[in-house]
Amino acid sequence: MAARKPGTTARPASGGTKSRDKGTRGGRPEASATATGPRPGNRPSGGRGNSRPSPARVAAPVKPAAAEEPAAPPLWFQLTTWILSLGGLAVSIYLTIAHFNTSVTLACPATSTVNCEKVTTSPQSYAFGIPVAVLGLAFYVFLAVVNSPWAWRITWPPLRWARVGSMLVGILFVLYLIYAELFSIGAICLWCTSVHVITFALFVLIVFGAAAGYGAAKPPGRA
Repeated sequence: MAARKPGTTARPASGGTKSRDKGTRGGRPEASATATGPRPGNRPSGGRGNSRPSPARVAAPVKPAAAEEPAAPPLWFQLTTWILSLGGLAVSIYLTIAHFNTSVTLACPATSTVNCEKVTTSPQSYAFGIPVAVLGLAFYVFLAVVNSPWAWRITWPPLRWARVGSMLVGILFVLYLIYAELFSIGAICLWCTSVHVITFALFVLIVFGAAAGYGAAKPPGRA
């Protein structure tokens, strides 16, 4: 055997390449190892990067077309118009009974200015051959129905215009009756005046409600 030189180490005779890392050649990584590894900028399929879809690919949800809904007035408005209508109906019933039943005396003072009996028995207490009390009764029966909370939720256009039209006719008739009391009869009926005040209040409320769109249908997609 040849003698070793001082300062040198012995090399294995065979299998030296087997001691190197598997999959490497000369200490360098195999090309296949780098090819199968993750590329820069890519994330594993199970990672968080793919859990959220790209914002550009997400389609906005399509909202269904809103159906027409009635523009119902506030509850206070519904109750106020209905209570006023019921109050006018009650007074009209009382005046109608007093007109046809002579034994019923109106609870009303008789002075030079206030005299209910003089007013209710005057020629002006008839219109078109019909007692004014009966006309008022029919008028307020209609208003008690169309001004109820249930009727305010109906969006039928003829009902809405009938409500407004009846109030226009009613306020004109009230103005005529006030003129007749002051200038033709020369006396005032307190019960009739209460109906006049109720009619005027309803006129203001219903015209306001018509201008605000109460009882009309909302256009689709409008709040």
